[in-house]
Amino acid sequence: MPEFYHILVINPGSTTTKLALFQNREEVKVLEISHPIEDLQRFSSIADQEDYRYQFLEDFIGSVGRNPDIHAVIGRGGLLHPLAGGVYCVNAPMLDDLKNARYGEHASNLGAILAARVARELSGASCRAFIADPVVVDEQLAEAKISGMPELERRSIFHALNQKSVARIVAAQLGHSYDELNFIVCHMGGGITVGAHRKGKVIDVNNGLDGEGPFSPERSGGLPVWPLVELALSGRYTRQELRKKIVGEGGVFAYMGSRDMIPFENQVKMGDEKSVLVHKAMALQISQEIAKHGATLEGRVDAVVLTGGLARDRILIEEIKRRTAFLAPVYIIPGERELEALADNALAALRGIHPVQEYVP
Repeated sequence: MPEFYHILVINPGSTTTKLALFQNREEVKVLEISHPIEDLQRFSSIADQEDYRYQFLEDFIGSVGRNPDIHAVIGRGGLLHPLAGGVYCVNAPMLDDLKNARYGEHASNLGAILAARVARELSGASCRAFIADPVVVDEQLAEAKISGMPELERRSIFHALNQKSVARIVAAQLGHSYDELNFIVCHMGGGITVGAHRKGKVIDVNNGLDGEGPFSPERSGGLPVWPLVELALSGRYTRQELRKKIVGEGGVFAYMGSRDMIPFENQVKMGDEKSVLVHKAMALQISQEIAKHGATLEGRVDAVVLTGGLARDRILIEEIKRRTAFLAPVYIIPGERELEALADNALAALRGIHPVQEYVP
C-alpha cells in the first residue's frame, strides 16, 4: 500500500468547475474555473459540455505536472437512481444513465463522466474513477416516504456529501465512528436540508430541491398547500415561472430582492426591520426542521451539526443554537467542504476503509 496517494477531485457546477489535487488529505493545488453563460449556452445538454470542460482539466493537470501516479479521480455524484450512501466505482451503466440524463439534467452529472475520462486517458490503468454520496442517496425509512397523498411519495434529494462528511468529523471528535452515533445535520446554503442520521444512515431528510423544509436564500421551502394550488391554477404564472418562484427566486430573494447573504446579514446587524423579521423567520423554520428530528431519532441525539455557507452567519447560528441546544450539543462546521469530502472518500476507498460499491441501474 503506497504511503501517499494522489487524488484528483472534480466538482462541476452550473457555471463553474472546481478542481483540486490532494496528496492524501493535504490539498496540493485547487482551481475554480468560471464558465461564461454564453459559452455554456452553445450546448444542447449538460453531457455535451464534456469536451469543453475537459480541456480545463487537461490544463490543470499540466500545471501541476502530468503525474503518472494519480491513484484516483473522484467526481461529484450526479442524478442517478436512488442508492445507499458510500463510494461507487464509475462503470458503464452509471455513465449511460448520466449521459442520457435518465434521472434528470444537472451539472453534477459531468463529475463521473469527466472522472472516467481522466482515469482512462491521462492516468493509465492503475487509476480508479469514483463518485461518493451523490445528492440522490436514499436511506429513508419506509414510513418517512409517505406524504399523505399516494400519488406524491417523498423523495430523498439532499446535500448527502457534506452532511455525511461533517457527521464523520464530529463523530471522530467524540471518539467514535459515524456508524456508532446519531446526529441531526443541517446544511445551510442556497438550499437547506436537515437530515436525521442514525448510526451511519440518513433515515429521514427534507427534499430541499422540490420545496420541503425551511425557506433558504433562494428557495421557498414548504408552502401552504391549497393556496399554492390556487396560485398554480390562477393563470398568473407559467409552469417555468412558478418553478422559479419555488427554486431560484423564493425564500430570502422573494422578500429582499437579492440572494446575496452578506448585504442581507449587514442589514440585520444594522437593525433594518424587514431584514430582521425575514432573518428571524428563516432561523425559526430551520430550528423547527431540526427539532422535529428529535422525534425521528426517538430522543437519542448525540449532536446537532450546523454546516454550509450560512453557518458563518453568527446571528443566525446563535438563534438556531438557542432554539435547538436542548436536543444535544451543537457543533458548527462552516462551509461546504465538497472537495475535501470527495478526497476523503477516495482516500478511504483506496485504503480499504470504505467498500467500493457497484452501480446497478
